[in-house]
Amino acid sequence: MSALAALKMVKVPPNSASVGEARKRTLEFFKMACRSLPSVMEIYNLDDVVTVSHLRSAISAQIRKNAHINNPKVIDLLLFKATEELSNIVTHSKQRHHVIGQYVLGHEGLMQDMGTKDEGISEFLKQFYTSNYF
Repeated sequence: MSALAALKMVKVPPNSASVGEARKRTLEFFKMACRSLPSVMEIYNLDDVVTVSHLRSAISAQIRKNAHINNPKVIDLLLFKATEELSNIVTHSKQRHHVIGQYVLGHEGLMQDMGTKDEGISEFLKQFYTSNYF
């Protein structure tokens, strides 16, 4: 079964009754996302840029970033958003550079690249740019 077919069968579940149930759904989502990574690598031709293990660790980092949340409704909302994101990626609704920028380089990678471009500008503009980059 392809990743797209698996995602089409996924329906929005009812709200989790407990934090344990929400965490179980999070683990199921992680497994589903990891199973879809080979097809994502093929769709976006990412073999020359990144490995499957790097993408798996990027997904894991995104999940761990929200590990402190204890409200099952918030966890369900985050899972819904993550499932939408995965669906958009698998259905090729994003372009290759979006996937590379968001999951391969990450926010920190983009900020490091910007630092080298700012060498020939004034101190005022450097401070302005650093205060306005999110």
